[in-house]
Amino acid sequence: MANVKGKQFSRRSFVRLAAGTAALGPFSRLAVGAFTSQKTLKIAKWNHFVPEFDTWFEQTARDWGEQHDTKITVDEIPVERIGAVATAEVQAGSGHDVFMFPWPPAEYYQHAIDHGDIYRSAAFKYGAIPQLAHRSTFNPTNKKYFAFADFWVPSPLHFYQDYWGEVGMPLGPVHYFGLRSGGQRLRDKLGIPCGLAFSSTLEGNVTLHTMLYAIRAWMLGGNDNVLFNKNVFANQALKYIQSLYQESGTPDQLTWGSEGNVQAMLARKTSCSTNAISLLRAAEKKDPRMAGKILLQPPLLGINGMGVTALPHVTNCSVVWNFSQNREGASQFLTDLIDTSRTGYDKSLGCNFPIYPKTVPNLIVKLSNDPHADPPYKYTALKDALHWTPNLGVPGYASPAYMEIFNSFLIPKVVQSVLKGERTSEDAAAFAAAEMQRISDKWKQAAQMG
Repeated sequence: MANVKGKQFSRRSFVRLAAGTAALGPFSRLAVGAFTSQKTLKIAKWNHFVPEFDTWFEQTARDWGEQHDTKITVDEIPVERIGAVATAEVQAGSGHDVFMFPWPPAEYYQHAIDHGDIYRSAAFKYGAIPQLAHRSTFNPTNKKYFAFADFWVPSPLHFYQDYWGEVGMPLGPVHYFGLRSGGQRLRDKLGIPCGLAFSSTLEGNVTLHTMLYAIRAWMLGGNDNVLFNKNVFANQALKYIQSLYQESGTPDQLTWGSEGNVQAMLARKTSCSTNAISLLRAAEKKDPRMAGKILLQPPLLGINGMGVTALPHVTNCSVVWNFSQNREGASQFLTDLIDTSRTGYDKSLGCNFPIYPKTVPNLIVKLSNDPHADPPYKYTALKDALHWTPNLGVPGYASPAYMEIFNSFLIPKVVQSVLKGERTSEDAAAFAAAEMQRISDKWKQAAQMG
C-alpha cells in the first residue's frame, strides 16, 4: 500500500477536520479515506473453455496489481450471461473497470472510452493493428475504437476419421456438398448424425453465421445496408441447412445448451462439428485414444464462389467503460496484457491465437509439434487460420447493428423456425431481412442523434 506523504496535523487541526467531515456526511468521509486507500481495478471476463487459462489470467492480474500498487478483483462470468451483466452495468453507470467480451461489443460504443491509445502503444512494439482487430473494434461512424482485441479463437472442423472412413471419406468432408452427401450416407449406415450446433448458443450462432456467409447469404454491407434476401442466396442457404438437417442431423442440434455440440462429440454421438479446438483438447484429456480418431481441417469450401472461410469462435475484446473508476489503470493493464500473449497461448492450450503475430513468433513450430496431439503435427491444420477467418460483421465491420443481430440470436431462431416447419425458407428469409432492416434503421437513427 502506498504511503501518504504530507505535513503533520496538529491535534487541534485534526479535531476540526474530523468535525467537518462528520458534518458533511459519508461522501466526505470516503473522499478523505481515498487519500490513504490503495487503487483498485475491477475486471470482468467470460469463462474460458480451458480452465487453466482462467487460473493463469487471475494470477497474472494479481501480479500486475502488486507491481502497480493496485488491488485487483477478477469476476468470471459464464458466456451466456455476459450480455446481461454488461447491459446491467451500462444501465447503472457503474461496475467493472475492464469488461472482457468473447465477441465485439459494438452495441456499447457510447459507453466505452476510445481505445486508440492502447492500440498505438501495442503498435509501437508489435506493428500496425491487424485487420481482424480493426474491423472488430472500430466504429466508422465516430472514428473511435470501442474496445481492444488481443486474441481470437479459430473455428475449424472436427471430425471422427473412423466414422467418415466408413463412407469412403477418411479425410472428412472438404466442402458443404460433401458434408451433406457424406453425412447422409454416414447416418444411414451407422446411425451417427452430423453435430453442427443450430441452437441459440455461441456455438450455434458462430456455426450458422459462418454457413450463411459461406453460401453468400450476407447480412449487412457497408453503412449497415441490408444485403440479406436481396438475391437468391438467403433462401438457398436456408434450404441447404434444412436439407442437411433432415438428411444427416439430429433433433438434439436444436436444443443443445452451451457446449452441447462438444459433449455430443466427446460421447461419440456425432460425427463432426465446427468449434474451437477446446473440443479436441477436452478429448485429449478424457481419452487420448479417442482423441487420436478426431482430426482437424480448415473450414468447408463455400458455395456460390465462396472460398474456405469460418468466423472466429471468439474474438476477445476488452472494454474500458467511460464510467470506470480507474480508467488510467484499466488502460495500462490492457496495454501490458498484450505482452503476455505468448504465455496466454500456452495456458489456453493453443486456443488463443494472438492478434499480433509477433507476440507468439514460434506459433507454426508449436502447431507442428504439439506434445498432446496424436499425431504431433495434427494442429498444423490451423497454420493458415488467419487467412480463412474474417471478422464478425463481414463484409462490413462488427457494427452495433450486426452485433445486435448476433447477440439476439436472430439467425438461430430463424433457422429453427424452418427446421421445425413453422416457416418456409422463403418466409423465413423475408422475416429475417425485415428484422435486420429494423435493427439497422434503429442504429442509424441513434448515430444521427449522437
